[in-house]
Amino acid sequence: MSSSRQLRRLRRLSTAAAASPAAAAAAATTSAEAAASSISISRAKSKLRSEFDPDKALQIYSSVSKRHASPVSSRYAQDLTIRRLAKSRRFADIEALVESHKAEPQVAQEPFLCTLIRSYGVAGMFDHAMRTYEQMDGLGTPRTVLSFNSVLSACNASKLFDKVPELFGALPGKYGVSPDRVSYGILVKSYCEAGSPEKGIEVLKEMEEKGVEVTAVTFTTILDSLYKNGRGEEAEKLWDEMARVGCALDSAAYNVRIMNAQGSGPEGVKKLIQEMSDAGLKPDTISYNYLMTSHLKAGRMDEAIEVYKELEGNGCKPNAASFRTLIHYLCKNGDYEKGYKIFKESVKVHKIPDFLTLRSLVEGLVQKKMTKEAKGLIRTIKKKFPPNFLNAWKKVEENLGLASAANDTDAALTLEEDKEATGLKADARNSKITGLVMADTGEHFGYA
Repeated sequence: MSSSRQLRRLRRLSTAAAASPAAAAAAATTSAEAAASSISISRAKSKLRSEFDPDKALQIYSSVSKRHASPVSSRYAQDLTIRRLAKSRRFADIEALVESHKAEPQVAQEPFLCTLIRSYGVAGMFDHAMRTYEQMDGLGTPRTVLSFNSVLSACNASKLFDKVPELFGALPGKYGVSPDRVSYGILVKSYCEAGSPEKGIEVLKEMEEKGVEVTAVTFTTILDSLYKNGRGEEAEKLWDEMARVGCALDSAAYNVRIMNAQGSGPEGVKKLIQEMSDAGLKPDTISYNYLMTSHLKAGRMDEAIEVYKELEGNGCKPNAASFRTLIHYLCKNGDYEKGYKIFKESVKVHKIPDFLTLRSLVEGLVQKKMTKEAKGLIRTIKKKFPPNFLNAWKKVEENLGLASAANDTDAALTLEEDKEATGLKADARNSKITGLVMADTGEHFGYA
């Protein structure tokens, strides 16, 4: 079944769910039709990580076997699918997909409904998330602090940070739920994201007064905000307070301090990484990324390369920012040939850098008369992303004279040349390319 037909079917089901008991039977029929080609949730997640075309992502998600997909295990796959659709601004399709799930019997389970609220938050459709929360009684879903936290998180995900305190104050009394430590953590995050870490500190005091546990995540959220707002002295005082109250400091907390230390040079970063190890914590890719970044800022490329080479030996792998940052600095240094090699490495592991980084690389390749490589890069991008993402690349081709050259006979690549240009035939043993990785703090605190 094509993705467009799937979406039309989903829309019919979501509409029918509000008007006819037959919706459940229809949904069951749809599930039966997909059963023959169903895949496991782990397989779906693996495929979705490298699939950026929203239609193909929807097909993958629709093929997941419902027998093995619990709300928790399927949440990541659902989030990825929603993100692909949202990036293409296909909000009607997102609504059709999420609303169709309300016809399923699992909707009476609060964890399942929370994934629907979360999906709307991921898409920035908070009005739909709030409406779903308000529909819980009608759907026969029990309402506890779990769904309360989901709607607060959806509000943060939709970047409506000023609205979170309002909901935090209004919803508990209206629906009879009591905020827990997670609820307070989400509230603190809203204040920090809005640039007001001092209000987050006030919440900490309130939590202590009420006997609510303050987690390392909540502490670290404020710590990060203080550093980002240039309030390092207050951040260090907060760190001391975390230690005083016996808060279990984790790798994420240390990485926030390391992030701030990188501006003062590699030695400060090394010292914190050693302190982290002495505390029984394992430095991760983010930790070493900051060390490499500090070396690069100090003009010490060789030292940065050494840190990169030792990543695997330290049980780490480059993250999504690795290739982006390395290509950026290689281009800055005029080393476009090595930048192209790094690009091929990013293709292998499905971590392709952003448009601005690759545009700089393409321009440099053309400047260095490496036209074959420039066209190979753009051709790879076209294969990886749907057409609506490619308008900017068409302009780049036109500006660099690559669009017309693409039709020249002597410029055409065979299939084997194409594979070679994009690095798809490279031996995995040769996949280590020296370079620098910028730190990527990931989703844990909502920044990247």
